[in-house]
Amino acid sequence: MKTVYTCFDTDVIHEGHLELIRQASAVGELTVGALSDRALMSCGGFSTLGEKERALMYSGLEGVGRLCIQDDIFYGGEIERYRPDVVIHAEGWRIPAVREQALRALEHYGGTLMEIPRLSSESIRRAEGAMRDRLSMPEFRRRRLRAQLKALPIVRVIEAHNGLTGLIAEKTSVAAAEGLRQFDAMWISSLCDSAARGKPDIALVDMTARAGTVTEITEVTTKPVILDCDNGGAPEHLPYNIRTLERLGVSAVMIEDKEGAKKNSLFGVRHGQTQADREDFCRKIAAGKEAQLTEDFMLIARVESLILEKGMEDALERAQSYVRAGADGIMIHSRRKDPGEILDFCKRFRERCPDTPLVAVPSSYNGVTEEQLSACGVNMVIYANQLIRSAFPAMQQTAEEILRFHRAKESEERLMPISDIITLIDTI
Repeated sequence: MKTVYTCFDTDVIHEGHLELIRQASAVGELTVGALSDRALMSCGGFSTLGEKERALMYSGLEGVGRLCIQDDIFYGGEIERYRPDVVIHAEGWRIPAVREQALRALEHYGGTLMEIPRLSSESIRRAEGAMRDRLSMPEFRRRRLRAQLKALPIVRVIEAHNGLTGLIAEKTSVAAAEGLRQFDAMWISSLCDSAARGKPDIALVDMTARAGTVTEITEVTTKPVILDCDNGGAPEHLPYNIRTLERLGVSAVMIEDKEGAKKNSLFGVRHGQTQADREDFCRKIAAGKEAQLTEDFMLIARVESLILEKGMEDALERAQSYVRAGADGIMIHSRRKDPGEILDFCKRFRERCPDTPLVAVPSSYNGVTEEQLSACGVNMVIYANQLIRSAFPAMQQTAEEILRFHRAKESEERLMPISDIITLIDTI
């Protein structure tokens, strides 16, 4: 009897999966690989069921002879281990590099790839829609960030300030040697949230309005949300805000150790910014952590010592204090274009706090790579304002061209086709 191999990562079995199993089991004895949680997250996916639960679900399907956990999105390891006569997969691979690698592995011993037509029906669309809807629910979205931090070498985050930019963060991907490179989460910054409303970044947009932005984005996406909460506001307000954000499905808030009137950190010491008393800020962290209702939610403390030229040792001591006060992560900020002081901080912090998630925001020092940051102990990189900064010049150029030429034709070649916008936005 021939041996057959395929891999599943789904939470919901529909008729397309059953047809693949039917055809595979007709060829020979079928082994199904359940893609591990780590492998699934490495290509931007997530499951509302754990890998063991999914494996149990697959093993109970008629036609499945054997089951294993596949710990890589690429099939090479399983093909080498099981040497199946046939690997079966639906046509239209989401990651072409996975198909190419599977073919190379099969060629080594004469195995074959069998591709079957991908079924499409109303029931399949409903099943896949239901799976996406489950991922968008607060209880599943909220816990996803902690899982990513455990599973991924670095969590890649980009800013979103409305539903459309949320969709860009959700759906943009680039084929790479390691598979499909995507953003893992979304950052809602006070700067971008204010700028999108045409207002200055001085905490003028209140938490009710900020929660509205969160809702607008979470209604059309599934990925985790991290909210920039400036300095967290009054200590007595922070617990209430955390409860609200937890209910909305936010995975984490970030608060900075500054006090007084809000001023953007990139102005540095020139605008009279003041760092909070360390003990006061520790008490604020503790109050925020005490208020949360779930273990999923995270509070990340942002250290402004380097921004305010207080020195490396002050930054390190504050970071350690904040971890002891209960912070789930530390973000270190810098205005320098050279990443040297950031990389130095990260190495030294990692020696003192080996397990605490460390966050970098390379807005000024934008020449540093994710690989360099990860090598120094960074767990999360946030691209905090690039979408809104790229949108404004493009829209301004289009507006100027229409005024200059009395028509829109000159701008057309740079514009996204209306049909692409329609397909970007899903319908229920």
